[in-house]
Amino acid sequence: MKIGIFGGTFDPPHLAHLELARSARVHLELDEVLWVPAGKNPLKTARAVASGKHRLRMTQLAIEGEPGMAALDLEITRDGPSYTVDTLNDLSVVMPGEYWLILGADSLRTFGQWKAPERILKLARLAVAVRPPMTVHKLEAFVDASLLSHVDWIPMEESTISSTEIRHTLERGRPIDPWVNGNVLKYISEHNLYRGR
Repeated sequence: MKIGIFGGTFDPPHLAHLELARSARVHLELDEVLWVPAGKNPLKTARAVASGKHRLRMTQLAIEGEPGMAALDLEITRDGPSYTVDTLNDLSVVMPGEYWLILGADSLRTFGQWKAPERILKLARLAVAVRPPMTVHKLEAFVDASLLSHVDWIPMEESTISSTEIRHTLERGRPIDPWVNGNVLKYISEHNLYRGR
């Protein structure tokens, strides 16, 4: 079984996240993409704005009806910081298979700072999104050659959507309809998330 692991804060999950998950699934012929909302990210000092419960539910709504996709709560329910290596260790025991860790190009830049990167590379390949104006050539220029042998590139269309911009837009009371699907939008509205912080 070929499995993609797509971790992130998902605060909130948006259409560019979904596009990346779909592209990785098609490009790598994955059987399943598992979305894993982070608990506490040790590399980000700012806390998530929405609670883990809200982010998990929004992630579930974002992928509702998508073939071969599921959301897992194992990092949100785990005590302490969320380490990708622990998630991969846990999953490889209960779901044996070939794993790909789905990343944006920014995460590849910081990969050496992650906990046990060598162990991660034993457990999974890296599926890295390449969005214009970034190119594979530019990324290869600053990534160590030994790491490149573990990378599969996922070509993507340019996108300016970000969770940070979505939160700021909501704080200003402006619509975010083009950036999130209807179920997520309804959930944000019903629970009054990201407004008046």
